Amino acid sequence: MRRHLSNAAYGVLDYASYPMGMLLVAPVVLHRLGAAEYGLWITSTAVISAGGIVASGFSDANIQRVAQHRGRGKYNLIAETAASLLGINLALGATLAVCAWIAAPFAARHLSASQVTNSEECLFCLRMASVGILFRAIETVAVSTQRAFEDYRATVRISTLCRFLTLGLAAVLVCAGQRMPAVLLMTVLMLAFGVYLQFRSLRRFLGSRWLRPVFDNESRVLLGLGVFPWVQAVGGIVFGQLDRILLGLYLGTLAVAPYALCVQFAQPIIGVAASGLSFLFPYLSGRVNSLSRVELRSTIFKAFTCNLVFVGCCTIGLLAYGERLMQLWAGAAVARSASGLLLPIVLGSAIAGLGTTATYSMQALGHFRTVALVSVGGRGAMLLVMAFLLQKFGMQGLAYSRLWYGLIPMLIYIPLLRDIRAKSSERREAESLAIACREGSTL
Repeated sequence: MRRHLSNAAYGVLDYASYPMGMLLVAPVVLHRLGAAEYGLWITSTAVISAGGIVASGFSDANIQRVAQHRGRGKYNLIAETAASLLGINLALGATLAVCAWIAAPFAARHLSASQVTNSEECLFCLRMASVGILFRAIETVAVSTQRAFEDYRATVRISTLCRFLTLGLAAVLVCAGQRMPAVLLMTVLMLAFGVYLQFRSLRRFLGSRWLRPVFDNESRVLLGLGVFPWVQAVGGIVFGQLDRILLGLYLGTLAVAPYALCVQFAQPIIGVAASGLSFLFPYLSGRVNSLSRVELRSTIFKAFTCNLVFVGCCTIGLLAYGERLMQLWAGAAVARSASGLLLPIVLGSAIAGLGTTATYSMQALGHFRTVALVSVGGRGAMLLVMAFLLQKFGMQGLAYSRLWYGLIPMLIYIPLLRDIRAKSSERREAESLAIACREGSTL
């Protein structure tokens, strides 16, 4: 239990470290360089984050595969699986990095349209971000493999250290008179340093040798398992932003600010639940074949209880203090506009956060396709509902659509409960067959 609590705490720290650091550094950047340079910084780091998520979409399959090898005692295949993921992530990360590099001049012209930042500066930052995508894709190989060993402490310590160093050095560079190109160059160098530290830490589990990318039978297994989590990751990035795009197109950019602020405040409910319970995925993956139906059901129930506590505490805190925080953060006018939106958006995020246990459990049981189909298909269908409610009731309708949007992850509990019942029936049949065989042998 102590190990699980430790992993949960480190998972939350991993999620919270970057936004906490940004809260401290953002005022320095805004004061020294202004809103335009700050916007360029946010855009460039968003490119790294989004590209890294897409490039590392097969990491969940790696966690499950390595955890299963551990559970079955096939330690000789663990390094082969990690090396296969390295080959996949290198290929996918390099492809995305090249695409981002080629698209950078077009994006830079649009970012510099205000004439506050010049196009050369924007181009350099975006191309540095494209290099960062590749480093982020490589880093997740080491991180996901260590998490399959249920070791979160080492990876989170390294990532947290690198994030705080990156943000601290960004503040130092800005105070020294440097602009965003220097900050992005430093960011990419710190990403490379983090990759080195993560792979050095990984050697504790794989021996003294360094991984080399390969494409073999394990690669085909990872591609078969991981294509659905990858589709889910891409869908999450796309569908996660479309509500704000619809709002901006229908009511104008001014209406986006209060709505986006409420979403930004509510998003940590899902993030805290997902990061705090992330240990459940490797834990179940390594033991799913050895746990009895009672143990499996008990483990999932305990995880759901923790899930409920996580979500409940965050929801109560936001509903109690959210409006005050928004007033301090964005001013009285924006907070007043957002006051009627906060409740449905927070409740929608809370409902979605409760689906975390089902998602991790289904993935640990190997049902990546079911999770992806429910997630992507449900979100795609909900866009029609969002568009209708937006047209019918305006911004308030879009906010209430997030209640229904949050129900989609909860639908995953339906196939999860069905699968647990099916496993119970199979086990009872196997026990009955064994008893019949023993009785037949005695006769």
